[in-house]
Amino acid sequence: MKYGAMNFPIKPLLKEIEEIGEMGFDYVELTMDPPEATPQKIVAQKRTIRDLLERYEMGIMGHLPTFVLTSDLYESLRQASLQENFDALEAAAELGIKKMVLHPGYITGLGKFILDRARGYGMESIEAILKKAASLGITLCIENMFPQAHFLTHPQEFQKLFEIFPDLRLVLDIGHANLGGGKNKSSEFIHRYGYRIGHVHANDNFGKEDSHLPIGAGIIDFERIMKELKEAQYDETITLEVFSKDRDYLKLSKEKIKQIWEAL
Repeated sequence: MKYGAMNFPIKPLLKEIEEIGEMGFDYVELTMDPPEATPQKIVAQKRTIRDLLERYEMGIMGHLPTFVLTSDLYESLRQASLQENFDALEAAAELGIKKMVLHPGYITGLGKFILDRARGYGMESIEAILKKAASLGITLCIENMFPQAHFLTHPQEFQKLFEIFPDLRLVLDIGHANLGGGKNKSSEFIHRYGYRIGHVHANDNFGKEDSHLPIGAGIIDFERIMKELKEAQYDETITLEVFSKDRDYLKLSKEKIKQIWEAL
């Protein structure tokens, strides 16, 4: 298993990469969001980014823009959101990134009253982004969302998606799967789509908010979920999405997950 960490895009990108390297992570998951990690700023700093990755012997993968509206009822907003994704994919290709995470579009406003139409727009956007990624030799992994997104939250929603787009893989976000009441949905995702999982996000919470707590600070049973991932023969990448002000908690989370995995 490879263990990674994500830059916090409100902080200077190069400093973020350096700190992640100092903590001994295997790779950086480069999230391409403003203000400090837009595709334009990434391309402008690509030589230094490569030098830092080489210095710390780290790999790199990417995360497409998070707060865009690819399912919105406004065509103009959908098109602008698609362009942000296309720009990020092109920046990723310049850095040699081969695997990227895609957030399906949030459904907001009046879209919540006509979910089928909004989800249809979301599917069209996924298809366009997938075609662009394929043209650049990048594998896309789509993330299960939290309930407030109203799109691709529950395991059964992914069945049609994977039938339509056979090259698309799944990002199992363990924290997201714990939201919305009831038991953590990670087990069902693994049972249904273990063969399609291409990446994992790990953070803890108490089942109510996507709070990105350190591993062990919430209620998620990581030992059970990691055991199920290993039984599904998953052994690729896992990003610790822990954004505590004190970075010691991020490093500790990596050590705890690694210890759990290696003990299985």
